[in-house]
Amino acid sequence: MSARSEPPFRADHVGSLLRPAALLEARAAREAGTLPAEALAAAEDAAIADVVALQEGLGLRSATDGEFRRASWHMDFIYQLGGVEKTAGNLSVAFRNETEKIEFTPSGLHVGGRVALSRPIFAEAFSYLAAQTTTAVPKLTIPSPSMVHYRGGRAAIDPAVYPELDAFWADLAAAYADEVSALAALGCTYLQLDDTSLAYLNDPEQRTYIAAAGGDPDHQHETYIATINAAIGARPEGLRVTTHLCRGNFRSSWAAEGSYEFVAEALFGELAVDGFFLEYDDERSGGFAPLRFVPKDKVVVLGLVTTKRGELERKDDLKRRIEEAARYVDIDQLCLSPQCGFSSTVEGNAITVDDEVAKLSLIVETAAEVWG
Repeated sequence: MSARSEPPFRADHVGSLLRPAALLEARAAREAGTLPAEALAAAEDAAIADVVALQEGLGLRSATDGEFRRASWHMDFIYQLGGVEKTAGNLSVAFRNETEKIEFTPSGLHVGGRVALSRPIFAEAFSYLAAQTTTAVPKLTIPSPSMVHYRGGRAAIDPAVYPELDAFWADLAAAYADEVSALAALGCTYLQLDDTSLAYLNDPEQRTYIAAAGGDPDHQHETYIATINAAIGARPEGLRVTTHLCRGNFRSSWAAEGSYEFVAEALFGELAVDGFFLEYDDERSGGFAPLRFVPKDKVVVLGLVTTKRGELERKDDLKRRIEEAARYVDIDQLCLSPQCGFSSTVEGNAITVDDEVAKLSLIVETAAEVWG
């Protein structure tokens, strides 16, 4: 066993980080109309410079901008795709935790034109991130193509534009392929496609919901996998692509449950990414047996450290769980990370920055002791 010289790294993280108070205040002032856009951008720049330095100081080999310029991990990207429009009404997504139910109400979306990439999305954000890094590899996170469909399904796609969905999938994959190419041209070597849908589909309740909406609960994950493969198939050799799967992450709550077993064979055997960030912080994710489908050339990043609660995990417990996972996939194919981001939306999870730092430090220390 040894350290890894390319992404994903032995100690890694999903991407989003808690927004500092000054940035939250600046965003609120901008929304209230009392702060100009340039001032908010300056506040974001300063916060990102600080958080990159924090990540490098902790010994992380990758660094993100914490998604500090976004309100949401996915919708800020999706609304910038050509053909996708923000609707006046809101979606309603049911989340829950150990004590309460929480409703997540992002704006809806409508595919009213042919999906295309009119200009690279998050290009300036990546360039700024890259300029701040000194020892870490700059990592950009974007939602996977699946999320454009999963958020609204067939009902959100104008039948006059796409009478059949084959053309929609082809256009969506082509738009993402253009995005991947543009990011690579900017020097991006570490790209993560965040995809809750492939984890949600393990939940029987989610498959019932898909069937009721006229979808194909038995094969929808296969369509998603094929679309992602088409999107990243022409990526240059130097660009490493991973995907992150979780069952929802909003204010320390979740939306789905279930083992990876339902999607595992197709997910691990067919999805052409270099690594999988997998949520494994509690029983909601099931056991490690689905990892038996992971090929020898893929890497699994075990999300054993929760971002939903502040209590710090025990290092010995993390090592024991890594050993359990190694019964199904070689330990040299494993890495360690949090189970999700710390702030998938601007609100953040119910933990503190000190909690966040302690958990990231624990991951770095544990990975060094396990893999050297």
